[in-house]
Amino acid sequence: MTTAKTIAELKSALPEKSWTQDEDKTAPFLREWRGRWQGSTPFLLLPATTREVAAAVKICARHKTPITVQGGNTGLVGGQIPKGEILLSTARLNKIRETDTDNMHMICEAGVTLQDVQEAADNLGLKFPLSLASEGSCSIGGNLATNAGGVHVVKYGTARALTFGVEAVLADGSVFEGLTSLRKDNTGIDLSQVLIGAEGTLGIITAASLKLFPKPRDSARALVAVDSPDTALALLALVRSGDRLSMFELIPRLGLEYVTRNMAGHKDPFLAPHPWYALIEWEFFGSENSQDLVESILVRATEKGLVRDAVVANSQAQSTALLALRENISAAQKPIGATIKHDISVPIAKVPTFIVRANAAVLKHVKDCHPLPFGHLGDGNIHYNIGQPENMTSADFMALEPQINDSVYDIVDALGGSISAEHGIGILKKSQLVRRANPAKFQMMRQIKSALDPDNILNPRVLL
Repeated sequence: MTTAKTIAELKSALPEKSWTQDEDKTAPFLREWRGRWQGSTPFLLLPATTREVAAAVKICARHKTPITVQGGNTGLVGGQIPKGEILLSTARLNKIRETDTDNMHMICEAGVTLQDVQEAADNLGLKFPLSLASEGSCSIGGNLATNAGGVHVVKYGTARALTFGVEAVLADGSVFEGLTSLRKDNTGIDLSQVLIGAEGTLGIITAASLKLFPKPRDSARALVAVDSPDTALALLALVRSGDRLSMFELIPRLGLEYVTRNMAGHKDPFLAPHPWYALIEWEFFGSENSQDLVESILVRATEKGLVRDAVVANSQAQSTALLALRENISAAQKPIGATIKHDISVPIAKVPTFIVRANAAVLKHVKDCHPLPFGHLGDGNIHYNIGQPENMTSADFMALEPQINDSVYDIVDALGGSISAEHGIGILKKSQLVRRANPAKFQMMRQIKSALDPDNILNPRVLL
């Protein structure tokens, strides 16, 4: 797969800081953070410039040597872990090249973390609204390669909606220069958008021109107790009028229990337990009193029987603590053992139906398992995780994953949904994509891949 001649040429063409074969330095790049995938590579590329990426890819293309591309190594579907390919990390592509407050855009390299982009925008008096639990570690290149979503999609859209254009190195080593800041450009196919969401199979994103937004004058966050997902859906309809709603997350009681029990420093803000919760955030740009508006909304919701109790943050610390109850659900599941995870979307109105049907299906497969549906009710994206029963080993439970996946995805298909809402296809969902994708769509994707990467050297095991 990887020849000694390829590696020798890479060593000769690149500075010593831009590669390593040191096993200790390479090891962290080969482990998926949950421990599900362990990889191997004969050579780790650590380029610091787009020119270095292009030089490396050109050499690999000449020898038809495959490359796996990795951003912050926070992916959940295995696409970033090499299995013998050369590994190219974008970690050293970490510069913010340009900011413009008039045009409200920022050009940053692929290895810049999402948190650093958020902070840079904030320092300009602006906002970059993409927000993920992994934002301290995940990188912009990875965010765009997987078209990441997060908690603010309900207002701002996914990563592709937040991007003017990208710079990318193609499979032959040529550089696509798409770092525009134009808000209108009708000169044919938007090739940046073709690269976004392609999971590194069509080109290696090295930089991006990102859209910035006005920073709200104020924001308010509340955790409210509701009876069911149906009630939460009715509450969503009540609170999303106007343009203030920026977050609406659904949390089951089990999720809150895991976080408060398994993660230090987190407390249940309610005196009594409730079956479901909604985490809601509003943004305010005018001179209105945000606290009064939120209280009036919640009073109306309570009068309609939609809200059983509510906690409204009255400080930044409280607001952060409420969001942490949602953002730590995935990490809080680790102590319970194995978890079968799904990242699906259905039309918003069908989310309650999906939860009811999926819970019934998985409990039929494994009587004492622990279904945990949570996430972005505001845009129809639910993270549907299933924890192993106490009376079953992790190995025995994970052996049922193919059957459980089929049951869950059959329900998603029946409801007109998607088997991947924001995590991508990677390695984990390739067989499901082949089985379920529209044949014409799948054929088009294959043809684009063949045209841009005929020798299949970029992320060769991913997506297709």
